[in-house]
Amino acid sequence: MNSPSPDLAQVAAALRQISHGLAALADALSGVSERSEEDRYLAVMTEWGHRGLTRHEASQLFRKHGFSPQATGGWVRGDWLEVRDDGKRYLTSRSLRWLSEQEAQS
Repeated sequence: MNSPSPDLAQVAAALRQISHGLAALADALSGVSERSEEDRYLAVMTEWGHRGLTRHEASQLFRKHGFSPQATGGWVRGDWLEVRDDGKRYLTSRSLRWLSEQEAQS
């Protein structure tokens, strides 16, 4: 008897829901959710600085500050990050300017 094959789109959607729930739980346990989103942006950019990060390093940094690793793609599309020829991710001049403005305000 053949069992029906799973609908991969539904499986992927379910995995995303599980992942989102686990991320929320981790945030609650680590206290990340107590910081504002802007404070977390500032923390990511401050720690990142001018150095280039591999995909894995960038994902770890985003997770550390309560963001999904997939946020990297949105930051690239929004001109906050760029992927250079060496394959590493760097803050753009837009990001560095914003970071400088935030540091000047504090």
